Amino acid sequence: MTAAGGLLTSIPPYVVLAVAALAVLALPRRAGHAAAALATAFTFGQAVLLGDGGTGAHLATQLFGFDVVFFNVDQFSLLMGVVVGFLATAAVLYAYGTEAPTWVTAFALIYVSSTVGTIYAGDWLTLIFFWELMAVTSTLLVWQYGGAAVRAGYRYALFHGIGGTFLLGAVVVHFANAGTFLFSATTGIHPAATLLAAIGIGINCGFVFLHTWLPDTYPRPHVAASVFLSVFTTKTAAYVMYRAFPEGGMWLAYLGGIMAVYGAFFALLQYDPRRLLSYHIQAQLGYMLAGFGLATYVGEFAVTGGFAHLFNNVLYKSLLFMAVGVVIYRTGVEDIRDMGGLWREMPVTFLVYLVGAASITAVPGFNGFISKGMVIDSAHEVHNVELLFGEGLLWWLLILGGVGTFMSFIKLGYYVFFHGSATLKPKDATPFQTAGMVLAGGACIFFGTPLTYGFLVELMPFTAEVAPELHPYSTSHLTESAALLVAGFVGFFALKRPLGWLAHRMPDVDAVTYPAMFYLGRASIWGVTELWAAVDRAVMGAVGVIEWTAMHPREALGRAGVDAEIRTGIGRSVLFLTVAAGVVLFVFVLS
Repeated sequence: MTAAGGLLTSIPPYVVLAVAALAVLALPRRAGHAAAALATAFTFGQAVLLGDGGTGAHLATQLFGFDVVFFNVDQFSLLMGVVVGFLATAAVLYAYGTEAPTWVTAFALIYVSSTVGTIYAGDWLTLIFFWELMAVTSTLLVWQYGGAAVRAGYRYALFHGIGGTFLLGAVVVHFANAGTFLFSATTGIHPAATLLAAIGIGINCGFVFLHTWLPDTYPRPHVAASVFLSVFTTKTAAYVMYRAFPEGGMWLAYLGGIMAVYGAFFALLQYDPRRLLSYHIQAQLGYMLAGFGLATYVGEFAVTGGFAHLFNNVLYKSLLFMAVGVVIYRTGVEDIRDMGGLWREMPVTFLVYLVGAASITAVPGFNGFISKGMVIDSAHEVHNVELLFGEGLLWWLLILGGVGTFMSFIKLGYYVFFHGSATLKPKDATPFQTAGMVLAGGACIFFGTPLTYGFLVELMPFTAEVAPELHPYSTSHLTESAALLVAGFVGFFALKRPLGWLAHRMPDVDAVTYPAMFYLGRASIWGVTELWAAVDRAVMGAVGVIEWTAMHPREALGRAGVDAEIRTGIGRSVLFLTVAAGVVLFVFVLS
């Protein structure tokens, strides 16, 4: 590698992204967005170059006396760098085409910068710093839009603040037991910190009952902001979960299976398109965590499947948010029941939606088919809890999640693009919106076809070990995919009416937890303030009594029934002591 190339590959990409965020604010809109796109493209290109040139720790130093690595390059961080840089470039183009305010793009870039810092951290101390910065910058990106996004952003900040506190606790416990923050010195997080790390990272992953910030927040901000938000926090959390638990665990695999079913089920009940997609973030994270959890049972094949699904999800999930965002941007409508018939009015957006929907539902020929198949194949090896046809519970959970995913995107496509004749006459996507969607959609196809899916495998960790075992276009896989597709179609049209009935009667846990936390918080504040006021009244009353007694000692003693002669002697003594104390204080001040 040339000296210039070596210099380029040694610059932390998050620094470049942070500078570009400032450029977006300082430069005219077109020039600022061009700088933003160049910075994200630099992040992508640097990861590709580093992948060709080998791996190793960069910027290893000491901070506050601790060994840290600010720029850690290995097969996992490079994989994340490639997909984050690529998608961020597409998202910047999309933001420009959606007329997003420059503040949206600036906050989005600093959010991407903190995400990249988390990805390339080589130790837990650096990671927790960027992890917390990621929470702050993403909150600013939500708040920028104002209105309902402010309250949602406040709840979002509370969730991530609590999660960050748990993770910080895990990092402290890890250091106390391991004596180091470096990833290279230990395997994952120390067992003593397991619970704290699982909760702290699990909030960002959207564990069931810790997930409500997802559908609450992502439908609220600017549609361009939703594209950024939909992929970086949660996928970075999945990556950090692997860093913490590289050897997996069936507890993590089963949590993933439950998330796949839970997220798909609640997605089916939604009529806000971005809320529907947000629930599917949780469901898709379930497949990733199932793959990572199965490392202890299946090995490297499952881990590779989890990372492949993470990589693919960044592409198709952002693509779906882009397509839905175009519809909202052009129509101003955010209830899919008020849409319909738009496939004729918005053919480009419709085709892009089809690519995204086919990818997330694992239709053959699209990238989700490869990675989801790998995770389901891994679950096929687990028979500790057998159910129908000799298959295990985890396998059935992932299959049910797959059927629910098919049903959800049949529902979303049906209501938005078909569902009667078009009553709206919107324009199609703008050129820059189209450019962003074509980049993401083209990658979804490229990494999924029978001829080119090998490029996806080459990007993954453990390629040499996994490639000989991977046969995604086998008859059994194609049959399974066809069965899921048929079940999805039949399930949606057979259950369309019951699902509509349930949508108004099946609230998520936030219907209980949010009011409970609100009133608990208000009661706590009232209790603390009233207790403080009572203590304050008691103390001030006591001080008043003491002060009056000191100023009127004879009257006080008289009230206490003390003899007059004794009162006079005590009064003189108090007066003498008061004067003496004043003289001492005066001398002390002068000295």
